[in-house]
Amino acid sequence: MLDLPTDRPIDLRPDAARPENRAPVRIGDSEKITINLGPIDLGHVDLLVAEGVYANRSDFIRTAIRNQIERHAEVTRQSVARRSVELGLRRIDRADLEAALGEGRRLDIRVLGLASIAPDVTPDLARAAIASLEVLGSLQASPAVRAALADRLR
Repeated sequence: MLDLPTDRPIDLRPDAARPENRAPVRIGDSEKITINLGPIDLGHVDLLVAEGVYANRSDFIRTAIRNQIERHAEVTRQSVARRSVELGLRRIDRADLEAALGEGRRLDIRVLGLASIAPDVTPDLARAAIASLEVLGSLQASPAVRAALADRLR
């Protein structure tokens, strides 16, 4: 016979599912989005999850998105080349911006992925050095820098 505690709830999750055992999520690893689905589409997703085809709704959505990205890979490849977009992670630090200003130029930055403006970049420096910023994905920047670049974001 099992001796179970009666003074607290019993956690039946596997060890990996417990919050204290999960790997920390780093900022930039994922971005939360909200979608609206009709009840029939949502029911189909739940049925596939219940049948074990997908681990959960998020797994289904991530897989569906990856499949669509792969399906349209040629269109994406051509667009990235045509737009001169940097693919992946683009770090923008104080030294980059000061160097551009020192050369008398302003930056037109285009990123598909994550653009990360370093915390030591001031709003004034960002405004002076960045002519335009187009981010297809996520932008990490302080609220003050975001506000300073609001009219330059595309």
